[in-house]
Amino acid sequence: MKKYLKLLRVEQWVKNLFVFLPVFFSGKILELDLFGKSCMAFMVFSLTASCIYIINDYMDLEQDKKHPQKCYRPLASGAITKKTAILIGLFIGLLIGGCMLYISIANGMKIQRFNSAILAYFILNLFYTFKLKHVPIIDIFIISIGFVLRVLSGGFITGIGVSQWATLLTFLLALVLAIGKRRGELINENINGQTRKALGGYNVQFADIALSISCTLAIVCYVMFTLSPEVQYKFHPRVFYTVIFVVFAFLRYLQQTLVYNKTESPTKIIYKDHYIQVILLLWLVAFLLQIYFKE
Repeated sequence: MKKYLKLLRVEQWVKNLFVFLPVFFSGKILELDLFGKSCMAFMVFSLTASCIYIINDYMDLEQDKKHPQKCYRPLASGAITKKTAILIGLFIGLLIGGCMLYISIANGMKIQRFNSAILAYFILNLFYTFKLKHVPIIDIFIISIGFVLRVLSGGFITGIGVSQWATLLTFLLALVLAIGKRRGELINENINGQTRKALGGYNVQFADIALSISCTLAIVCYVMFTLSPEVQYKFHPRVFYTVIFVVFAFLRYLQQTLVYNKTESPTKIIYKDHYIQVILLLWLVAFLLQIYFKE
């Protein structure tokens, strides 16, 4: 069972928690109907991402065999055969189609924008898998757009609008993580040789500058988000003070990236870095108090 979970990259599903942001920030996460729809969006996005991962591993099989870490992936190591991977991918594809059909029928065919977001994510990542992941700059932009589609899909399925500041903030946050990962791969490349074609368009100095710019823009965007009239009206004005947690989180991420070179995979931070875990928990609690106990 472990090898199949590894093939699906279940540990990467944490990224799809972004679909819950619209219902969380709207203060309606306790409404079971909307929460259930968000859970459905999470599952559909997770299955879609897993399907893409299978296609990616199938296409990169020979390269992964030569990679110091990727050689342990189920397909590259031979733990799962190519035929089995194809059958699993087809089954997941059918499951995704069934879920999208159910969502459309259950909502009276009024939720086509959600299905369009899923389809856009799938097609965009197919282009990424077959070609665009080898094109510097474009590769990290596609990753960032994928996170935006996650948030938008959470809004589409629940009927909750996503503000421009929230959309831009999501894009910039994802850009920070993508650049940090590329920087980690550059460090790894210096040790083990080239592992990704797109790395030819990056170097550590460029990654450091791009990461600093993106972090700065993300912090400024978050400040503007907390100061926007709609947020100030919806929550208590003291929501602005959650900026403290955000700045700390970005500084910790920069420390991990620039000092310790530990960010080849951004999800590892969420699972292993206790500082980031605590600060995210404090930020979450602070927002919960502003949203649900603002009186």
